[in-house]
Amino acid sequence: MISQDNPPSEPRRARGRPRDWSDKTAQNTIKSLDRAMQVFEFLSEHQGKALTTLAAETGQSPATVYRILVTLEGRGLVEFDPVEQLWHIGPRAFVIGARFLRRTSLVERARPVMRRLMQQTGETANLGIERGGQVLFVSQVETEATIRAFFPPGTLSPMHASGIGKALLAEMDEARLQRALAGNELTAFTSHSITDLGALRADLVQVRARGYAVDAEERNIGMRCIAAPVFDINQEAVAGISVSGPTSRVGLDDIERLSVAVRAAATDLSATLGG
Repeated sequence: MISQDNPPSEPRRARGRPRDWSDKTAQNTIKSLDRAMQVFEFLSEHQGKALTTLAAETGQSPATVYRILVTLEGRGLVEFDPVEQLWHIGPRAFVIGARFLRRTSLVERARPVMRRLMQQTGETANLGIERGGQVLFVSQVETEATIRAFFPPGTLSPMHASGIGKALLAEMDEARLQRALAGNELTAFTSHSITDLGALRADLVQVRARGYAVDAEERNIGMRCIAAPVFDINQEAVAGISVSGPTSRVGLDDIERLSVAVRAAATDLSATLGG
């Protein structure tokens, strides 16, 4: 029973969050910082750009872009090649990105599982998570075969044309699935890409039923990928693990065999996360 003489106090707000912390309107953003991040993110996706090219492709003046680049250069986030007269991402960006990976034990716990998966299948093993409606590849164990898939950590890929992406989409509830797909065009990268929303949803139903997804040359001609979701202690799909390889080695008859190894790896990794 609560005494009226001592009414309960209001719960304190979490430290570090102002009262309007969830307000993302223009009044709570720093426009100059937003412009700087636009340039930084663009350069991270398109390495080796001249100043005038960066300005034109980001829609900002050369003077503004130059000030942004010089500021970022001072922090080691970008660097300038005086010979080629081109700007590149700097080493400090890698350091900061590595700190993100250390925020969770996912990558560390996944490495031995991925190594086993690569050895069992002979194909490159990948680990990815969902970020901003795309697949962010956070780790990879490459096969020793001469022809192999290559998704270095930090690579982003559309979810509808990715084995890991479809494995994660298939585990989302309807509300989250709609948010993930909203505003993301189903781009046709190859003639095998799924560009119709109804067809994608039908594929996701099959993915969930069988426990694995297949990227059947939907992102790159000549490459196939088999992926399965990884679950945490709350039974939420927090990542996807996959193997990728050329169609010359990953034929249609190999999908079922490889899917067994991929699902087993996903189960093992889930177990280490409490899933």
